[in-house]
Amino acid sequence: MKKLFFSIVAVLMMSAGAFAAKNDDGVANPQAVRALKKDFVNARNIVWETRDNFAKATFSLDGQILFAYYNNNGDLQAVVRNILSDQLPINLLTSLRNDYAGSWITDLFEMASDDQTTYYVTLETSDKKIVLRSQGANSWEVYSKGKK
Repeated sequence: MKKLFFSIVAVLMMSAGAFAAKNDDGVANPQAVRALKKDFVNARNIVWETRDNFAKATFSLDGQILFAYYNNNGDLQAVVRNILSDQLPINLLTSLRNDYAGSWITDLFEMASDDQTTYYVTLETSDKKIVLRSQGANSWEVYSKGKK
């Protein structure tokens, strides 16, 4: 179930989804609203988006834009933030530079869930697109790839 959820999160973060955006007062899941207010006391500019199985809150906290995903019970499933390549663990950054020198980064984000941090990076060349997922802080695995 967790793998399915993480796959959904990854796909949603890497592509523009068609969500129905709602604010705090109009979100369909009041448990998620209460949980967000408890989990992120200083969250500002909160915008809610809902799906059948989860709610996504986009908000600012300490100068960063974060995305929190809650299940229908209001339980926090994951927190995601876009990052710069120099914020990657050094082993992951070195691996990208050595193994994918001819590619450029078009998307990079960090996902924290269950005391584990996973990184996703989208790399492109003139004719290919590849998405890598970290395995811990030491290595990457191919998550998806295709032609442009």
